[in-house]
Amino acid sequence: MKIAIAADHAGFEYKNHIFKYLTEKGHQVHDFGTYSSESADYPDFVHPLATAVENKEFDYGILFCGSGEGVSITANKHAGIRCALCWQTDIARLTRQHNNSNVVAIPARFIAKELAQEIIDVFLSTEFEGGRHQTRVDKISKW
Repeated sequence: MKIAIAADHAGFEYKNHIFKYLTEKGHQVHDFGTYSSESADYPDFVHPLATAVENKEFDYGILFCGSGEGVSITANKHAGIRCALCWQTDIARLTRQHNNSNVVAIPARFIAKELAQEIIDVFLSTEFEGGRHQTRVDKISKW
């Protein structure tokens, strides 16, 4: 699987942990930054990641920031992105099943690394159900 990953300074440590974890599992992971824990503006990393996922260069994107909100809001400015803020595995499962989300945002200041890893595993392994959900997903970028 090809996965894009990015974070701001608040999510830097989590990004590095997940990058290593996914690479060891055999996934092809591209790091869009940031590359240090110094203060950074998340849109500088989120927009390139979102563009790459939108252009189908990557199967999924993973974003980290303190609350997960800023990166999620930024990613969702892209018409082809359905980014979900996830802090529980059930939310990750449902957003894949029902929304066909292609990017997950993780709130690094509010959950443990182990839970972040579980959320990402569920997100990446859950299939979209299609059917009645496809009709709804099709309507997302039409407004």
